[in-house]
Amino acid sequence: MCRMSAKIHLVPASPSAGHMASYSLPYLSCDSVRTMATLSAKPGLRYSVSDWDTSNKQISDTAEHRRHISHKTRQEGRALRNETTSKTNWDTSDSSRRLSDRIWDISRWRETLESCAQEVEKEMDALTLGKEETERALAATAVPLEVTVECLTRREGRRGNELVSDPVEAQLKKEVEMIDGAQRVLQQRIDKAFEQLCLLQESRQQLSHDLQNKMEAQDIDLSCLSLTVTSPEISLKPNPLRIPIGSTTPQQWEQFSQYNVARAQEEMQASLQLRDDMSVTRVQLQNELDTQRIATEFAIRKRTHHLEQACDETQWQMKSTQDEISDMERDIRSLEDDLQATMAPLKLVHTRLENRTKRPGVDLCRDEVQYGLVNEANQLEATILALKQKLAQAQHSLQALQLHQAHMGEDLSRKQDALSLEQRSLETRGRLTSAPLTDVSSGAVVPLTNSSRRHNLELA
Repeated sequence: MCRMSAKIHLVPASPSAGHMASYSLPYLSCDSVRTMATLSAKPGLRYSVSDWDTSNKQISDTAEHRRHISHKTRQEGRALRNETTSKTNWDTSDSSRRLSDRIWDISRWRETLESCAQEVEKEMDALTLGKEETERALAATAVPLEVTVECLTRREGRRGNELVSDPVEAQLKKEVEMIDGAQRVLQQRIDKAFEQLCLLQESRQQLSHDLQNKMEAQDIDLSCLSLTVTSPEISLKPNPLRIPIGSTTPQQWEQFSQYNVARAQEEMQASLQLRDDMSVTRVQLQNELDTQRIATEFAIRKRTHHLEQACDETQWQMKSTQDEISDMERDIRSLEDDLQATMAPLKLVHTRLENRTKRPGVDLCRDEVQYGLVNEANQLEATILALKQKLAQAQHSLQALQLHQAHMGEDLSRKQDALSLEQRSLETRGRLTSAPLTDVSSGAVVPLTNSSRRHNLELA
């Protein structure tokens, strides 16, 4: 029995088992080595010759069958290609013809819509000129109304008892009512013209929208007509056979354009009639407004004169009151000085009376000196009391004078403010005489805002 040292390399069963691992077996017997060599020489699974022949025949038969099917498919594909190519070419040519006819129809309606839109434009221009003439007549009343309202607003700045309902306010309100009445008549004409312009613009926009749609549709159809099978921008689209939302029939398409043209013609006829009616009453109320302006300015000048008189009177009263205050202040200082001067004799009497209480014995008698000092003290105290009362009365009177002077100062300030407002109102109303109501430039139309806050119709 022999012993030997062997080094056996064990190969993993699968590639994923990793690299070959070596294990060192330092002591194995010879019998163990022979047994392991015999196991490693065992043969694998074997096929028979008949199985091999069968496999080869099956492969050959399958190849012939596949070739037959392929040949048949190729023949059918060639026939289908020829048929579909002819059909495709015919359909493409027919679609191109239909596109050409459709483009011609769109061009015909484009010319009709463009001609009608130009006529609407001319009528809008004519109606706009007539409306501007009426607006200039209305704009002539803008300055008087602005000035009158400004005067009313400014006079609201009066304070205290100066805020009175005087004839000036009545005349200003009457002037506002007159201007409003004149504006309402003119504004009605302008409103009708504005509404007709809106209708014309709406019909023109409808024509423009229809024309724009036809131009876009024509461009799309022209683009479609120019496409070929070799165009680089063609591609497959998702669900191209769908019916788009909002699709119409050819009859609806033609009726829509016919309605737009008929409506535009009706609106143009109504506009022509309105222009004939709008050539009535444009320049009015000049004399009445001038008369009312003169009456209002006379009331303002009269009120200004009264305010000037009141201011002069108040200023004189304030000057007289100020003089009286100065005199009263001097008298108060004199009373205070006299009161202060009386304190020294009173102190002297009190000191003498107090010192004489220290006489001893029977010498502490009530003699004539005692009675005289007591009478003197009583007289001094009565004098001081009278002076204090008079001083308090004088100070109260001074305070009343000062308070009333302050009140007069406030009243004078209010009167001066009111006078300044009246003078500024007269200066403001000077714009009415410097710029006559009929002096409105034809190139600068300033229409007043109507009840619906509409100004100018923007013509695109």
